Amino acid sequence: MSQSLVDYQVAEHIATITFNDPKSLNAFGTPLKNQVLIALDKAAADDQVRVIILQGAGGNFSSGGDIKEMLSEGLDKDIVSNKLRGMVEGAGEVSLKLRHIHKPIIAKLEGAVAGAGMNLALTCDFRIAADNAKFVQAFVNIGLVPDAGGIYLLNQLVGAAKATELVMLGDKLKAEDMARLNLVNDVVSIDELEATVQALALRLSQLPGKALAAMKESFNVHAFAGLSAALDTEVEQQTVMAKTDDFIEGVSAFIAKGNRDRTTCQPSRGDCKAERQHIRIDHDPGPRT
Repeated sequence: MSQSLVDYQVAEHIATITFNDPKSLNAFGTPLKNQVLIALDKAAADDQVRVIILQGAGGNFSSGGDIKEMLSEGLDKDIVSNKLRGMVEGAGEVSLKLRHIHKPIIAKLEGAVAGAGMNLALTCDFRIAADNAKFVQAFVNIGLVPDAGGIYLLNQLVGAAKATELVMLGDKLKAEDMARLNLVNDVVSIDELEATVQALALRLSQLPGKALAAMKESFNVHAFAGLSAALDTEVEQQTVMAKTDDFIEGVSAFIAKGNRDRTTCQPSRGDCKAERQHIRIDHDPGPRT
C-alpha cells in the first residue's frame, strides 16, 4: 500500500497537516496539492479543531513545485506550458484556502523552504522557523516568475523595494534574515522547534475562536484583498514564461547539474542527501510553482 503524501492528525484541538514526501523534500506536485486541500477542508469543517499546523516530513518544509511533474511529458513548450498552468493554479488554490479558513494557521519551518513552499508559508498566519531553515525565491534562475502569491505577499509584508530585491535576485535567506524582515515570528534551534510551535498552537487554541476568526477575516479584507487577482496574474505570466528559451535552457541546466551531482556524490561518506538538498535550495525550479 502506497504511503499517503499528507499526514493528518488532531490532538488537543490542534490539527497537524504534514507534507509527507521526504524523498523529494516535499516537492509540491498535484497529488500532494490535492491531499493538502482535502486535509485543510477536514480541519476547517471540524468544530473541534481550533488551530492548524502546517509542516513537512523529513526535516524540510517544502522544496517547492515538483519539477519532475512539470517535465513529465518532455520539453515541448506548449505541453510544458499547459502542465505548468495547472500546477500554478493548484498552488494558488492552496494559498487561497489557507487565507479563507478562519482558524489560525501556523507554518512550522525547517530545512528547505523554497519557491512555492516559501510562498505558502507566507500565506499562513504565523511562521516559526528553525535556525537551519533556508528560504529562497529562485524562480528567476530558470526564467519563471514567483507563484502561490509570492510577489503580492512579499509586497504586502515587506514593501515593493525589498520584495523586488528578493524575487529579482533570488538570493538565499537564512532564518535570521527572515526574522530581520519580520517574515517569521520567531527563530529557534531545531531542538526547540516542536515545543515552540506546540506552545503557540496551544495558546491560540485557548483563545476565543470567533474573535480570532473575525480578526483573520479583517486581515483578509485589509491586507490580502488582492490575493485572488494576483494569483490569476501569476497563472497567465507563468504560462507565457514556460514557453521561453530562458526557461527551457534554465531547467535543462538544472537537470544536467542534478545528474552530475548524483553521479559524483559518495553514499559511503553520507554526501548524497546533503548534496541533493543543496541543489534544490539553490537552483531547483520545483519551488517555483
